Amino acid sequence: MLRIANLALLVLFPVSWYAPLLRAGLLPLFGLHEISVLTGLRSLWRTDIALALLVTVLAIVAPYLKTIGLALIHARLLSPRVLPAMHLLGRLAMADVFLIALYIVVVKGAGMARIETAWGLYLFTGCILASMLIALATPKR
Repeated sequence: MLRIANLALLVLFPVSWYAPLLRAGLLPLFGLHEISVLTGLRSLWRTDIALALLVTVLAIVAPYLKTIGLALIHARLLSPRVLPAMHLLGRLAMADVFLIALYIVVVKGAGMARIETAWGLYLFTGCILASMLIALATPKR
């Protein structure tokens, strides 16, 4: 069951990167623009390269590497002794850092912004939480 749930994350993580996290716009008069992990990162790369690099590692690379590592452990292609490293990757996979950076980009671009959450925020958060639970449930022997 853990193996299947973890393999599902290999598909769900990329879906969550394209899914709209939030909708933001200026005042209630103008239309809202959907922001995903990838569109947020695109904006960050244009405005703050160091922050964009940090967020790319924390929001995309770390959680995906952790998921791949857990898949290798579940398939017995990697020793469970590397689980502490997977836990470290899990700690680095901080979605809240990405969301804070995303809010910075939105606020920088709009003096009076309107923000609404979208379904991708729940999917992305669910993927991070599921990855943490799968890692905790993975046998350490």
